[in-house]
Amino acid sequence: MTRTRRWLRRILLIGLLGSGLGVGALALWIGPLPDPADLGQRAPRSSVRILDRHGQLLYEMAPPHQGRHVWLPLHRIPRVCIAATLATEDARFYEHPGVDPIAILRALWTNLKGEEAISGASTIPQQIARSLLLSPDERTARTLRRKAREAILALILSQRYGKDELLEIYLNTVFYGHFAYGLEAAAMTYFGKHAAELDPAECALLAGLPQSPGRYDPLTNPQAAEERRQQVLRLMVRHGLLSPEEAETAAAERLRFASAPFPIHAPHFVMAVREALVAQFGEEAMFEEGLVVTTTLDLAWNEAITEILRAHLEEINRPRPDHPGAGARNGAVVVIQPYTGEVLTWVGSPDYFNAAIQGAVDGVRILRQPGSALKPFTYALAFDPRNGPLLTPASLLWDLPQTFITAEGESYQPINYDRRYHGPVSARVALASSLNVPAVAVLEQVGVPRLVELLDQLGVQLPGPPTRYGLALTLGGGEVRLVDLTAAYAALANGGHRITPLLIREVRDRHGRLRYAASPGLGPQILDPRVVFLITDILKDPNARAMGFGSWSPLNLSRPAAVKTGTSSDWRDNWTIGYTPDWVVGVWIGNVDQTPLREVSGVTGAAPIWHTVMELLHRDQPVRDFPIPEGVHRVSVCALSGKRPTPDCPQTREEWFIEGTEPKEPDDLYRRLRIDRRTGRLAGPETPPGEVEERVFIMWPPSAWKWAQENGLPLPPMEEHGAADGSGILRWVSPPAGAVYRRIPSLPSEAQRVLVEVHWIGRGVPRVVRVQIDGQPWMEWTEPPYRAWWPLAPGSHTFQAIARLGEGQTVEAPPLHIEVR
Repeated sequence: MTRTRRWLRRILLIGLLGSGLGVGALALWIGPLPDPADLGQRAPRSSVRILDRHGQLLYEMAPPHQGRHVWLPLHRIPRVCIAATLATEDARFYEHPGVDPIAILRALWTNLKGEEAISGASTIPQQIARSLLLSPDERTARTLRRKAREAILALILSQRYGKDELLEIYLNTVFYGHFAYGLEAAAMTYFGKHAAELDPAECALLAGLPQSPGRYDPLTNPQAAEERRQQVLRLMVRHGLLSPEEAETAAAERLRFASAPFPIHAPHFVMAVREALVAQFGEEAMFEEGLVVTTTLDLAWNEAITEILRAHLEEINRPRPDHPGAGARNGAVVVIQPYTGEVLTWVGSPDYFNAAIQGAVDGVRILRQPGSALKPFTYALAFDPRNGPLLTPASLLWDLPQTFITAEGESYQPINYDRRYHGPVSARVALASSLNVPAVAVLEQVGVPRLVELLDQLGVQLPGPPTRYGLALTLGGGEVRLVDLTAAYAALANGGHRITPLLIREVRDRHGRLRYAASPGLGPQILDPRVVFLITDILKDPNARAMGFGSWSPLNLSRPAAVKTGTSSDWRDNWTIGYTPDWVVGVWIGNVDQTPLREVSGVTGAAPIWHTVMELLHRDQPVRDFPIPEGVHRVSVCALSGKRPTPDCPQTREEWFIEGTEPKEPDDLYRRLRIDRRTGRLAGPETPPGEVEERVFIMWPPSAWKWAQENGLPLPPMEEHGAADGSGILRWVSPPAGAVYRRIPSLPSEAQRVLVEVHWIGRGVPRVVRVQIDGQPWMEWTEPPYRAWWPLAPGSHTFQAIARLGEGQTVEAPPLHIEVR
């Protein structure tokens, strides 16, 4: 018995020693903890000074809680804002002791499933401990030790302070983005009002920001901010903090963003610079070091261009007797140096502090539809000699009604801005005059995935997966940021190199020590410099764009400049982006709330701003043209066909070609025919020699016959398949002869169709027009138009069209053969 007690004492002693050693080791590992006695005592830190390129102060950022910051007692904070915060950040705040095991397990399970967390695992006491007690280096460390120290501090804080005290501290110190620490500062920053005036919809938006202020920033990423706001409202309903009816009302509310005025120059630019500094140095470190930041901005130019934007918006919005005004409240301008990427001007709105126009939203960074401003990149792919090329600037394109089948199997028929079709045009004219049908046809040849890839290589990242985009992408069927698209145009100005917009030239600490120096320069070569030259030569050609914009327009400068406009199909967005060898300027006008403009195009809305800005930038500067790279030269071509001239071609012109892509074939659009002058028909063996004359005709393809007839252009005489008395001819418009179609197994059969259309050319109208497919009757019409949709069926098919005239006379079109695979 005595021996047993002795062993028990030994085991107990060893256990106590082991526990002590374990606790000691744990204490050593945890290390000394900061004293949470007074969360308000923080060491003073220096402000961060942001300067323009000439040293003028743009803004002096005060350290957190030392600048624009008002402490609100908990009872002065709206209950709905408290509820939104608790639902989003710590729903069991009043139940746990400072650390919430349930929330941790929920977060772990969410991570294991690969889903996005919509509410945090860190409790409010943990977040307070991290932001106010841990050092700047430690709070960003992703280590188990940091998590353990944070959890212990949270438990201590929950013992020392009451729940309401901690909640008050949190709501007055948490960072909401845009220099706003605490709810009062956030309310003034985003809505220009006091926290006490916030409604449930506004509280929900603010409560969603602390988890990721940059990602959910409503001033630069409205869509993500709105999705986050809806998440918060759903969480409030889930936790019983808001009724479904109240949540539905709040969800439907359209928020209006503004900021209370404070001393700052180029505010949208300063916000972007601040984000870059945080990403590079960290939120705390940049104040610890008292950084002095010299940016790329030219403040004098920025303020002058802001006034240009304001004046033009005021002008186009002024009602006139024949027009109610454009209704354009917002606009943005960005100026980039194409060889360095330096941003000289960044105007995000005409007035940052104007709540009526939601001026705090940054038009330079929000996603908007660019209209036709993506067309140059579509043509660049087609001109690239590595792709054949598919086209040259001289290539003949047809601007005619045309139906395309989208990836979803739906029919798509683009129309031009002027709602007219222009028949035969060169690729030069099609791009310069921004014709839509040729652009879609070119993209169909190039392929949508390749356009998406090129834009990504140039820094234009389209939201969502590439598969979401179709042929309408070249007409603006995607959303881009003005700064990204302007930077992509810089590649056209600098010979094909990608550039990254540069905002900061250098950063020094408070002692003048250099902490960062930019290395401006060209990025990787993305586009062939010869292709870039062709695109630039087209975009600077006033004659080529006369069809679309007239001979005199704001697109013409006092020096060579390449420029492209864009107007979204619903009139919500209006763009002009252009460049010289010295500068790239991008302009957008529209409305942040997506309200459509009233009959304003890129050439009447954004172009005059672009014109005035360009002339300002180049004042007193020597005129420079774009350099001609090696490997391109001019060749004479037949003006209409773009092929080698023949004696029958009435007009020739000079065109640029990449070496090896010059036309090899002679013109075949103009043809000399022997005509019987008595009848105007083709001369035959029976025509007396004295009645034969030769005339040159344009040999319109069948798809263009209808357009030529409607535009009063002569058609060549045809005998075959016409009525015996010459009363008319029946011709196929669609599908093209010899076309090969490929069915997509994943799409329903009813979605895979082709347009069948015939056109009557002659006197009067047939009594009936019938189409047979493979010898079987398919469709008949008693009046034009003679067209219908035919569902694709596998196999080779023969189409026949017959027009029945009076007294039993018939006219047949030539048989048409297609294949469906």
